[in-house]
Amino acid sequence: MPYLGGEDAVRELRRALSNPNVQSDPLRYRNTILKVIRSMSQGVDVSGLFTEMVKACATVDIVQKKLVYVFLCSYAALNPELSLLVINTLRKDCQDPNPMVRSLALRNMTNLRLPSLLEYVEQPMTTGLRDRAACVRRVAVLGWAKLYNLQPNSEIDASVVNELYSLLRDPDPVVMVNCLRALEEILKEEGGVAINKPITHHLLNRLKECDVWGQCDILRVLQRYKPQSDDELFDILSLLDASLVSPHPPVMAATLSLFLHLCPDLPAVSQAALERVRGPLLAACGSASREMRFTALCHIQLLLRSLPGLMGAHYKRFFCGYAEPAFIKQRKMQVLVELVNDENVVMLLDELKGYCTDVNTDTAQAAISAIGRIGRSYSDRCLEILTGLLGLKQDHITSAVVQTMRDLVWVCPQCSNTVCASLEGCEETLQDSQGRQALLWLLGVYGERVSSAPYTLEVFIDGMRSEASLGVKMELLTTAMRLFLCRPAETQDMLGRLLHYCIEEETDMCVRDQALLYYRLLHCGIEETRKVLHGPRSDPSLGVLIGRPAEPISQWASSFNTLEPLSQVAVETESASRGSPEHVTSDLSDTLSGCRVDDVRSDRDGRCADSSADVPPPLSLSPSPALSPEEFERLWLQRQALHAERGAQKTGEEDFVRLEERVRCPAVPHCSPQSIQAAMQLLNIQTLAFTPPHTLPWRVYLYTHTQHTHSDNTPRRTLILGELLYIGEDREVEVEEGREEATGDGVSRRDLVRKHEEEEVKVTLQQQPRDDEALRGFLSILTSVLHTLTSESE
Repeated sequence: MPYLGGEDAVRELRRALSNPNVQSDPLRYRNTILKVIRSMSQGVDVSGLFTEMVKACATVDIVQKKLVYVFLCSYAALNPELSLLVINTLRKDCQDPNPMVRSLALRNMTNLRLPSLLEYVEQPMTTGLRDRAACVRRVAVLGWAKLYNLQPNSEIDASVVNELYSLLRDPDPVVMVNCLRALEEILKEEGGVAINKPITHHLLNRLKECDVWGQCDILRVLQRYKPQSDDELFDILSLLDASLVSPHPPVMAATLSLFLHLCPDLPAVSQAALERVRGPLLAACGSASREMRFTALCHIQLLLRSLPGLMGAHYKRFFCGYAEPAFIKQRKMQVLVELVNDENVVMLLDELKGYCTDVNTDTAQAAISAIGRIGRSYSDRCLEILTGLLGLKQDHITSAVVQTMRDLVWVCPQCSNTVCASLEGCEETLQDSQGRQALLWLLGVYGERVSSAPYTLEVFIDGMRSEASLGVKMELLTTAMRLFLCRPAETQDMLGRLLHYCIEEETDMCVRDQALLYYRLLHCGIEETRKVLHGPRSDPSLGVLIGRPAEPISQWASSFNTLEPLSQVAVETESASRGSPEHVTSDLSDTLSGCRVDDVRSDRDGRCADSSADVPPPLSLSPSPALSPEEFERLWLQRQALHAERGAQKTGEEDFVRLEERVRCPAVPHCSPQSIQAAMQLLNIQTLAFTPPHTLPWRVYLYTHTQHTHSDNTPRRTLILGELLYIGEDREVEVEEGREEATGDGVSRRDLVRKHEEEEVKVTLQQQPRDDEALRGFLSILTSVLHTLTSESE
């Protein structure tokens, strides 16, 4: 036979198919048809054999029929007129006593995909819906969905829709599920299949009879049903309880999604459901399928947003295996960071330390970044590990460590001494631009503590001509200026050389413009330059609480069991491509910029002075969208400066308000940060930074988003930043006319007032945009929390 693929091969196949001797031998005839299919699968154009293949379909051999139908369905669109010849054979096969033949004929009648043949197909499809064989009914039901796709703008036959609805009670579960799928497709423009109470309970009672994907389809459709009473709701949840712990992850995920959809107003039920799926999710994390493991990890991250301690006792299940792919290892490390606590921090850090030397550079850098995130609460242990990694002298490890140290000192300034002591000699190993940018930023901010900072900077300046990274050049300019302000004698000459090169020879306009800015700034004087480059620093006594607030389940319930969790990046995961921390921006800064400031004083009951209402309105609090510690500090200082400049000005359209109040709660400053954080998170108030207990002055920084409906039914949403301050020092309090009035027990009134002041915590709130009702309501909630903490401590 000629080479398979040429025109001679097609001619040879045509002669064989037309040969009476071949046709009379069923085995030879089938083998010839099989050669045609093989040629077609290899890309050979055999459409010229359409007529011969049409004749071959008139046979009682089911195998031969299947082969011929594969060919006809592939080339029917190229031969629409000749395809009409096939219809008679297919309609005849629809009446065959063998159900396999009938189902095969129905399937291929719809697979021809020719609108001109629809009038010949409808009658056999209608008959197939009432066929006594289940396999024929399965094909007929899906066939009607295919016919609708061929003519989506045609009118829907009501009798067919009614017939499909009646087949929802078919004894065969596959027919029932296929009816759901077909009705969803046919009634797509009307919102899909109509779900009522009888249909809902019928589908739930037969759920266990269906296969995995059939159960998923049923559970997805049932999300459109709204129970009419609480009794019906709990009946439905009882029927779903077994599926919630199904060994099949798709069924478990679909069931939990339905649970969360049915119980948006029952957080206790939703939380219990999340705890029930803990076992199936952990089992999915050990699946043999990499895709299944990754999906389970992403959904576990979603659950941890509302139940941070859900997987706390099973943290070892998220340790990385040696042969696991990098994308799974990185997700596991993100989960481990969420599960860290005082009991497991040592073991988790030892495990992450081992990942830092992984052969995959992305995995190693992700492990170092995870250690840095844990370092926000356990800085001493993490800095010891990070400092030890610098001794390995490996480029990618040193770069990741320096970037992590930069981010760590930005939110934890108390770590700066240890970081500065470990920077010696790092520039010799760093090769990538991100690592060099981080090193330059550290030298610029803490250059007075690094003895070799000028010499390191001179190496960078000498290599300026060969530097290819724009970010490194701009960071080098800023670092040189900052270092000049604190060590002028050592850096004056090199700064002059750097500015001369950037202004006279540099071709990049961004670098040249920045150099001109600094040059002209120096002409304004050293003090003006210092004000611009040396902004306010973080309070070294403050630490940052790791983790994020517990979000309401309803906030992410709609994205559960979808592709959205797979594409989400964990909150607080630092981007590897960002520059200095000062360059990090947030959408919140856009909404809070350029506001006018008004100072609002309140009375002892927490009421705003210009408000006449006595009872705070209903108020909902939410910690989302999340606010990073650095963004909080920037906004707080910015609003504080605006308050100092414009606080005395009164206008009629203020959109920013500041409130100061004193709350008597002497035991709160002695509570642990974890207790304060837990109490605040119960009411969706996020605590960001704290001062250790028994340290004066004692501070706590917090924020929340408020939303409530005004009397005109218009919802308003605001951001409130807060500070709790306890000084604890004696302060002289003026008594009217300077008199000290003695009380009955001989204690002066001045002493009583001083004692009262010492037991008070100063609450400072900054709100944008202004909403006095929401601010008063939040102050009342915060005061209640502080009083509760005080009573429990006492």
